Amino acid sequence: MRRFSREQFQCCRLGLFLILATSVIVSYAFEKKTANIYTYKSTSGVTSFSDIEPLDVDFSRYRFDCYACEVDSLIDWRKATLYLQPYKNDINKAALKYDIDPAFVRAVIHAESHFNPQAVSKQGAQGLMQLMPATAKELGVRNSLSAQQNIKGGVKHLARLLRKYKGDNKLASAAYNAGEGAVKRHGGIPPYKETQVYVERVGILHQRYGRFSHLNK
Repeated sequence: MRRFSREQFQCCRLGLFLILATSVIVSYAFEKKTANIYTYKSTSGVTSFSDIEPLDVDFSRYRFDCYACEVDSLIDWRKATLYLQPYKNDINKAALKYDIDPAFVRAVIHAESHFNPQAVSKQGAQGLMQLMPATAKELGVRNSLSAQQNIKGGVKHLARLLRKYKGDNKLASAAYNAGEGAVKRHGGIPPYKETQVYVERVGILHQRYGRFSHLNK
């Protein structure tokens, strides 16, 4: 019968713990894709996971997928709560500067982050409009978790896409989600389920936010 040394036993135990922890994260991600999951070390040095932001300790944040990208979402997008007041001035100011419909901006923010300025995707996209670090740098955004900077940069990017696609909101939404390269390769909205539902939901939200444009001036 093979005997394990104490060091080997501890390694096995640590490995099992990491497997279980990963399973918890993955399971949670599938059940609630818009959730933030935090990992941190307790005072005793034990790695822990929580869906509640830890207090007074250093932690890392995880978030899975954009809010409107879940293919099997049970949300009724035609009745979901709208957010008419958050970041109203910043959205209107940026929309006016880059000549874009503020209702469309609000729809994209809703679809991307559900108006969570601290949202961080597993791919590294950050903030209200989920800017990737490289894109944020190109847009002159120094801190993507600053709502004001994120909106300004995101609207600039969205406006450029609208100009490129001659005002076609669907193509601009598809490129915002899947990338301009994907739109070019497929000659239109890519055949990705995630992108297709995203474009559809942004369209629904845009129409709904547009009905209240008179309240956001």
